[in-house]
Amino acid sequence: MKSVLGVVLAASAVLGTGAGTSAGAMWPEAGPEVGPEAGVEAGVEAGVEAGVEADLAHHGHVSLWDGRVGVWLVSENHGPSDLAQATVRLAFSEPMAGGQELPTACLWSSDRVVSCRTGELRAAGGVGELALDLRTAGLPDELTVEITTAWRDGAAADRNPGNDRHRVLVLATGDPYVF
Repeated sequence: MKSVLGVVLAASAVLGTGAGTSAGAMWPEAGPEVGPEAGVEAGVEAGVEAGVEADLAHHGHVSLWDGRVGVWLVSENHGPSDLAQATVRLAFSEPMAGGQELPTACLWSSDRVVSCRTGELRAAGGVGELALDLRTAGLPDELTVEITTAWRDGAAADRNPGNDRHRVLVLATGDPYVF
């Protein structure tokens, strides 16, 4: 299922559906993990060459103030294989206001989820940066942001998945909460 998601994301990049999309444009959600029960070696996605490995890491900070959410995210590939593309998913516990423009590499998956392409991430040094300034639908005192890798182009394994999955509680203080 993840391979299908990868093809959809790649097609979206080629067709430019990330530019100026609104909350109505949606990418399909990632399906269940592929594993031994599906007749595929554990940790290897269907249609992906076995042995290809990339260690994605996402770090940055999130701030919340006066109904605004600021996200600064750096995605890195610690290798050993290069990645032509990856997708990071940002899921917010509170809905975001409708009609907001996103960077061309991103699009709305729902009113609480933004999915963004990282661009090419070379092994041991590839870096992609992302900055978002979003409005919330209300004025929450706090919210939670979950940052995860939704798709890794051609990489079947990530032996250190802890550095590309974060859950951050953000208080409406304007302070940067680092992940």
